[in-house]
Amino acid sequence: MQLVIASGKGGVGKSTVTASLLYLLKDEYNFVAVDADADAPNLDLLLGVERWEEEMELVGAKVAHINTESCIRCGICQERCPYDCIKVIDGDYVVSELTCEGCNVCSLVCPVPGTITLEEVRSGIIRKTTTKYGFPLISAQLDVGRPNSGKLVTEEKEWAKNLMKELGLKHMIVDSAAGIGCQVIASIGGADLTILIAEPTPASLSDVQRAYRVIQHFRQPAYLIINKADFNPGFRALHEWAESEGIPILGEVPYDKAVPKSMAMLKPVVEAFPDSKASQAIKEIAERIKAEILK
Repeated sequence: MQLVIASGKGGVGKSTVTASLLYLLKDEYNFVAVDADADAPNLDLLLGVERWEEEMELVGAKVAHINTESCIRCGICQERCPYDCIKVIDGDYVVSELTCEGCNVCSLVCPVPGTITLEEVRSGIIRKTTTKYGFPLISAQLDVGRPNSGKLVTEEKEWAKNLMKELGLKHMIVDSAAGIGCQVIASIGGADLTILIAEPTPASLSDVQRAYRVIQHFRQPAYLIINKADFNPGFRALHEWAESEGIPILGEVPYDKAVPKSMAMLKPVVEAFPDSKASQAIKEIAERIKAEILK
């Protein structure tokens, strides 16, 4: 089974809950974990990863390069660049690699053929390690200013699939990025189901609804976990929405100061503070996942 954990909104505790669920499921299920937030990966921090065993570069992004020797300095490329990434430095027209999107407009308008070319550059890296808990983790890091975050996630999942075949693993658990962008679409595409995590606020409700529409596009079942469930007790719209859409609620996790303490210790809260309120709630959720999803 390929299971995705998504949120729609950042900061709702998705990766924190994911790390604890991985810890609770590790003894009964053999799986590979994938951190599919290439912009800001953090699952390795929550699992106390200290080193990576393998790394692979993804080359696919393109940026413009101006040959200063054949450039006639007419300035047309700078005028037409839609991203304003061409600057004049010491009399030469130079492309800023951090802001260039590789759209090729500058090359098309340049009056001197061959002066401006598109060159491939690295988009980011994909890396693998075996966590101290025994299961493999695959993560990615997008380079600053680079596109192809969705491609990175797709390559992560391909590596995970190969690893599943190689090691005889049965499940892939994907910690998706926030939002509904390319990374999230790449995470949810091809999965069997998605577990949504939200907190009881209007902003979280709005964003989780958008994420759910992506899930509906892929015709997948969805479940919901409500995190920090008790800090806004009068807000019932999240429950009402889940009920109206027929989305089962796996459980509710209360706000608990043990969670940030465990993060500082680089451990899942269920390991660092197993008797805390949050840990007890997550343990109940893990049991429901075992009974209803991974049965």
